[in-house]
Amino acid sequence: MSGLKRSPWVIHYDASSCNGCDIEVLACLTPGFDVERFGIINTGNPKHADILLITGSVNEQNRSVIRNLYEQMPEPKVVVALGICATSGGIFRECYNVAGGVDTVIPVDVYAPGCAIRPEAIIDGVVKALGILEEKHKYLASRGRADQLEITRAEKKDVPEILALQKVVYQSEAEIYTDDSRPALRQTLAEINADFDRMLFLKGVINGKIMASVRGVQDGDSVHISRLLVHPYFQGRGTRRRLVTELEAAFPTAKRFETFIGDRSEMKLSIYGRVGYKQFKTERFNEKINWICLEKFRK
Repeated sequence: MSGLKRSPWVIHYDASSCNGCDIEVLACLTPGFDVERFGIINTGNPKHADILLITGSVNEQNRSVIRNLYEQMPEPKVVVALGICATSGGIFRECYNVAGGVDTVIPVDVYAPGCAIRPEAIIDGVVKALGILEEKHKYLASRGRADQLEITRAEKKDVPEILALQKVVYQSEAEIYTDDSRPALRQTLAEINADFDRMLFLKGVINGKIMASVRGVQDGDSVHISRLLVHPYFQGRGTRRRLVTELEAAFPTAKRFETFIGDRSEMKLSIYGRVGYKQFKTERFNEKINWICLEKFRK
């Protein structure tokens, strides 16, 4: 975390402000305040950002953009609402097309009001955000040992949390393929609830938080496995292999297991290979993605 303290990367989004607060954000980059001397870098890519700075109120046009930016940022992340419009909707909050402040769409960690907000307040908000970011890192690290993960059958109330985890996990894969059309990223809450009614869902929990999941459904002697999810913070610790093994054990009458993976998802291909899965065919999904179909027979 000491490295992040010295070099936090921020991304700024103007929701629908009058540009007064945006000018003050730019002022922070000028020689008078020079936030870059603290290592604070303003990036244009949410996948590289630690802190999301938002100015302006939320309306029907920008709420989906704000949500997309937030979902693309890696965990842990911090959101700072800058200016009175971002914190509460400001003088525009009663407008027919204004939903309110940023917290009507995504969680907000730091509120820094002002009209327009002063550069000193912006810097102070970022400093507070760094403290919260450090706490989030510690929180995730405290959950970190793979042997602390408890794998059990998921319940209906777990579905929204599993869907949120699914979006986080598959966003990184979408970057690999430069394609966000994968079904896992576009699945809705209604669709995953329908899957839950016909499939067996397993969840991996550490200290009450779902950090992993997998699902499967049996058709005759075969079981189809899908959505092998592990939070990026806990990957590379043997969790995915444990999930696959536990799911196989949950179908004692099955003689065959199968799944499909994108052809560039080398880590997943390696994991399935280690537990005995072999390729038996490929299928074309679109011009960027080919599915590699894997199978394993129970001994």
